[in-house]
Parts: sequence; structure tokens; C-alpha cells
Amino acid sequence: MRTNDIGCLEDERDAAVRGWSALADGRTSTRRFMDSPVPDEWIAQMLQEARRAPSGANLQPGEFIRIDGAARQKLSDRLVEMYRSGAPQNEDYSYFPIPMPMTLRRRQVAAAQALYGALGAARDDQEARRKQFERNFRFFDAPVALVITIDARMGSGCYMDLGMCLYGFMLAAAARGLGSCAIGALASYPGVVREVLGLDAGQSIVCGLSIGYADPSAPENMVRTVRRDVSDYLRVIR
Repeated sequence: MRTNDIGCLEDERDAAVRGWSALADGRTSTRRFMDSPVPDEWIAQMLQEARRAPSGANLQPGEFIRIDGAARQKLSDRLVEMYRSGAPQNEDYSYFPIPMPMTLRRRQVAAAQALYGALGAARDDQEARRKQFERNFRFFDAPVALVITIDARMGSGCYMDLGMCLYGFMLAAAARGLGSCAIGALASYPGVVREVLGLDAGQSIVCGLSIGYADPSAPENMVRTVRRDVSDYLRVIR
């Protein structure tokens, strides 16, 4: 290979790395959106790209259900109703460790403080915090609302595969200038989701997902949570 060919390859590599780094570093949870619509064909394209994520035995677990109109309104209303009633949450899968170790609890609290602090919701302002949390169930009023499910027969490893697919989907959205937010709270009342959407009991509710153009003026969209330093979780054993 000629020297100038190697130089071209290195330039392409460096450009690809810069693009990837900008995409990964720029992705964050968007919790307020513009009204601008998202082209329908983009959703299909993004899903095709996301499905290139690794998948054990190529099982490709998970289903993406887009909801709109009356179905979306009914689901959101029912979920808000359940939340306000104080009904017990009964997720299809375990999310947080029980009990929560203090090291993890500190991260959880810091993330909450960053969000509610940006919104000016004091720790004792439970009404403001409740209203903000309810917006999870309304998909943060995003133009595109998705419910993510997985076949209940799938093993734990399939959740890992689906998680990689979800991340790919959110990065595909970011590449198109869109914001996104995965909504774990949607899994709090899986029975309600299945009832309203007419899903059978064999479909576990994983999360919701909001997609749209981020509102650049919204303070909640300025929040950046701190990530662990690499030295904190990388070990080399020789």
C-alpha cells in the first residue's frame, strides 16, 4: 500500500472517530421537545440501523410499538391515574438492586438533584416534582412515542441484546439531529400498558421511548449527568 493511501485511510479513520465521539458525547436524555414532526421514514431507517446491534444467536429480541392519537392519549391518562392513586408498581422485570448500595444511591440522588435543580424544583416541593415525573407517562409530549416490549420467555441475556439495540436506535436519532429519552417509568404498570394496547400476557413491558427535536431553551435539556471515570471500572489482569 502506498504512503498516500495509508494517509487517506488514517484521515478517514480520524474523521470517523471524531464523528462517533461527538455523537456519543452529545447524546443525552431529552425531556422537552419541539412540535416539529419526525418523518415516518426516519423511524424505519433508524430501526434498521439499530438492529445491526450484536444479538446472541441472532435472536433479535424486542418489539417497538409506535402509539399515536387516541391510543396514546388513553394510555397516558391511565398511567397518570395509576401514579396519582398510589397504586403499587409491579414491573415485569427487576431494574434496581434491592437494597440499593449507598454508592449507587448517591449516583441516583445526584441525577435527581441535577434534573430537579435545573427545573428549580426544591427538595421539599413535592408537587413540582410530581408534575415533572408525570411527564414520563406522557412521553414528555414528544412527537414520536414508542413502547418497547420483549417476549416474556426470553432469558436475561436477551435484555442485554435489546439494550444494545435501543442504544443504537437513540444514536441513530442523534445522528439525524433528534433527541430521545428512554422511559423506564412506563414499565411500572405493565398490566395497564398491555390492557390499553391489547397486548397479550406473554409480552413484557420494557420501557417507553420518546423521539423528537429537542427544545434548546428547556433547562431540563441542559442537564448532563456525570459518568464514572474509566479508572473506576476498568481493570487489567495479567
